[in-house]
Amino acid sequence: MKLGVICDGISRDLAHTVEVMDEFGIEYAELQFIWDAEVGDHTPAQVREIDTLLRAHGHPVCCLSRHIFAGMTKENVPGDALHQSHMDALKRVVEMAHVVGSPLVRIMTPKKEQILWGLNGAETWNVAHGAWDAMLPLIAPAVEVARDAGLTLVVETGNGTMVNSNWTARKLIDDLGAKDVLQILWDPANNLWCHEPCLPDGYETARDGYIGHIHIKDVKVDTPKATLEVRPMGQGQLSDQYPKLAKALRDDGYDGVVSFESVYHPGNGDFEAGFRQNVGLFKGLFG
Repeated sequence: MKLGVICDGISRDLAHTVEVMDEFGIEYAELQFIWDAEVGDHTPAQVREIDTLLRAHGHPVCCLSRHIFAGMTKENVPGDALHQSHMDALKRVVEMAHVVGSPLVRIMTPKKEQILWGLNGAETWNVAHGAWDAMLPLIAPAVEVARDAGLTLVVETGNGTMVNSNWTARKLIDDLGAKDVLQILWDPANNLWCHEPCLPDGYETARDGYIGHIHIKDVKVDTPKATLEVRPMGQGQLSDQYPKLAKALRDDGYDGVVSFESVYHPGNGDFEAGFRQNVGLFKGLFG
């Protein structure tokens, strides 16, 4: 496994972030927000500056993570104004990926409809009819953009999005016939919200060639109270799962990047302090 970090979880000041990465021996940079902009919104000169800085410190880019397709709904259709804006953003991120050498570009999926399929009456009374099928033609053009560009898309299992489990992520990939160019960005902590256990369920669903990238953080979810708490590593619901996941990944020869998602702060809004508190255990588990 290769170790990375989502850089803005340390700081949006990339020069400072790479110094912290050097300090802790984290090699791979996942880029999301840099300075005052999300990836895909930087000028060509800024992209070159980003590339120069990372290469000077020996930090390859593992993934460009923009929130492509997030916020769309089943009411959106291919080619409408919102969809076109996301497609335009995707193309800009792809251009950036070629400059900085990122093999992966993240996409998200539209807003979650809670019940997509049903049986024995639920299909009549409870299912959000057409929601899943309406999503597929929104994502399909992105798959073609990636094929043409020679890049791989990774769809994140995101909170509040249509794909919020490895099961739904795999179904999306299979329904689009896109395993060659679309893989799962697995965030086991996000999957807890829909009660998909990391092991065995999440891993067994995705282990046969579907995992393209992994985010690691620890949380405590309370779905009935609609409350999510980010916990220090080793103090959340995944504390007993992550050692087993790390072993499973090693046993199966996973050679992708595992990115630390530093979204914990110790009550004062200082995310770098949260990174410093937790990166040691992250490295101990996955390094």
